[in-house]
Amino acid sequence: MDEVNEESDKVFSTAAELFSLLSTPIRLKIISSLCNGEKNVSQLLGDIETTQPNMSQHLSTLYRAGVLGKRRDATQIYYRIESERAAMLCRAVCTQIAVELDPDAEIATDGRLTPRVAARR
Repeated sequence: MDEVNEESDKVFSTAAELFSLLSTPIRLKIISSLCNGEKNVSQLLGDIETTQPNMSQHLSTLYRAGVLGKRRDATQIYYRIESERAAMLCRAVCTQIAVELDPDAEIATDGRLTPRVAARR
């Protein structure tokens, strides 16, 4: 395999890993919530309906991947966006999908991220 193909494979592999990391709705919600500034677990639980153990598991996954950073203040741990690029990707995709879900949006098929769902009768 030549060097160009190896580099291309690395790009696609890395992108797939990032998309896999972001493929869970709760992780997208966490990133969205933290776009407005750092929060502790209790504050995140106020924004996102889930259990504390589930929240902690997802926060840990995002932290280990480098998407989130954290700091300790006494007994509280505060999380923040560490990878602005991952947050920008999340915002771009979620914003586009929100526009596409708007029933009044007139978007050409080639301008959509998601397939148009056939109208139910």
